[in-house]
This record gives sequence, structure tokens and C-alpha cells, in this order.
Amino acid sequence: MKLACIAFTASGLKIAECIKASGSFEVDIFDKHSYRERLDSIFKQYSHILFVASVGIAVRLSAPFLVNKAVDPAIVVVDDLGRFSISLVSGHLGGANELALKLSGILQCQAVITTSSDGRSIEAVDMFAKVNGLYIESLEAVKKVTALMIENKKIKLESEVKLQLGYDNVSDTDCEAVVIVNSRQRVSSELPCCILRPRNINIGIGCRRGKTKEDILKAIVEVLDRYDISIRSIKAVGTVDIKSDEPGIIEACRELGCSMRVFDRETIGKVEKLFASSDFVKSKTGVSSVCEPCAYLLGGSVIVPKTSINGITIAVSKEESNG
Repeated sequence: MKLACIAFTASGLKIAECIKASGSFEVDIFDKHSYRERLDSIFKQYSHILFVASVGIAVRLSAPFLVNKAVDPAIVVVDDLGRFSISLVSGHLGGANELALKLSGILQCQAVITTSSDGRSIEAVDMFAKVNGLYIESLEAVKKVTALMIENKKIKLESEVKLQLGYDNVSDTDCEAVVIVNSRQRVSSELPCCILRPRNINIGIGCRRGKTKEDILKAIVEVLDRYDISIRSIKAVGTVDIKSDEPGIIEACRELGCSMRVFDRETIGKVEKLFASSDFVKSKTGVSSVCEPCAYLLGGSVIVPKTSINGITIAVSKEESNG
């Protein structure tokens, strides 16, 4: 973790140096002179920011840079006497609560966590999503469901993977809201709900040379829409080694925020007989099939067979429950 530490007094700088010396973080220290011209870049470049100052100073300096809880950095305030480590912004998704607790251990001071769910030992839905690697469809919906949990209302958990929500009033009857964990694109509920996407969908892909990012993404979207699969559940994209430098695939993976796995032809050759073969594909790539073996090798069961769209072939696999 890389931490930007802004301190304004001599005692504050000593605290910053103490944190740096602990070796728990990679710490860049800014004093009352050096921070001024760097403040904009600090908020752009660092995911974790510590002010050794008053809460008021931290609030005034941070306010112009805050957008929403999905993108704001974790901001923690430590007073310059080192008595309190206060989680100020992005306690859950950004990790400020966790940072405040770590700093309290280093400085031997009192951590101050004010998020309502933590005070009640409730696993807020956004933390549940973060811990389990789930994509949040709507932060506003998450906020509403978590608010009901704080009021100890009955909440239902509907999940296609085996997960447990750290909340004592999870129920299947007389519920006031539901947390849905599902990779289907079209999901609905009669109850107020928040939808979370598990990362359990893998895409195997082959294509002609020169296919652009837009071509690749359009084909993926078309296939997933046809089979009612959420694009937010994509975990990885796989292809054959001779496509490892294909700009369209590389850029599409970057756009999707997923990893790209490249399989050599020897590895694909060990499983290609499980799928329909093509002499044309073999003449071009050295293996008789690309997208289905790659989807299979990424993990799970192939749920969408080879589908061809405009010179692009796509297959989809779905990983089993992680319970």
C-alpha cells in the first residue's frame, strides 16, 4: 500500500516518520510547504491519504476533490499528538476503516470508526461485496439495504454462489429487502434489492487479425445479451498464444477490467478434442479450436458454445460455486 502523509507541524512530521519507519506502508511525506502545489496530484495518484492534522483542516482540503464512495481515496486523520486515528472518507470501499485500525496499532492510539454498520458489528453490503470480489450495480441500492440492516430489518440473501452475509437477521420469510448475487443479466425482485455480480464468467476468444477493441466488445456484448449473462461478471478472457499481441483483445480486457490469459498451443492441444474441430482454424493457428478450449481452461463448465460474430469466435464458461 502506498500512503500519502500530509503533516503540518514538527510533532506531526515525527508521527509521519514513525509510520514510515514501521515498514507497514510505502509512505511519501508532504509538509506544510510541499503539499500545496502537489495536492491535486496527491488526490489523483494515491488511493490512501493520511492527514496528521485536525479533522477540520482535512475536511476543507479534501472537499474539492471528493466525488463519491466508489472512487474517493481512503482518508484518515491522526491528530498531531498521536492520540486518535480517525477514519474520515471511504471507510468501506476505499479501506479507510482498515487503514485507521492499522495506524492505531502502529501509533498505539485509539481508532475512531463512525460507520453505523461497524458500530453494530454488521457486515455492510458494500464491505460484503468488497470482501467477496463482487461488482456493485448500484451504490444507492446498497446504501438503502444497509440502512435497513442498521434498523435490524429482515434481509434475504439470494446467491448463486455459496456466501454468508455477516448479519444476524438474514431470513427467507417476511423480508423487507433482498441482496441478490447473480451473474444473470436480467434480474428482478418484488422486494427492494441490490444486485451484486460474482466474478465467475470466463470468455474464450479467437479472432481474425486486426479486429479492434470495439469489434471485440460488440461481439462479447451480443453473445452475453443473447444468453442473459452480465458483462460485470466477467473474470477473465483467454486466447491462444499467437493472439497474445492482438491489440483489440488486449484493449478490450483493459476496458472490461478483467485479466487476459494466454494459453500455448500445446496446452490447448490437450483438451481440443473435447470440442468441435475446424481444419481452417488448425491451418491458421496450429490447433483445431480456440475459443472453447480457452474458456474451458480458464475454469468452470462451458455454458455457451462457439459463437461466431463478424470474424470473432466466443465461448463462455461459468465457474462453480466457491463455497
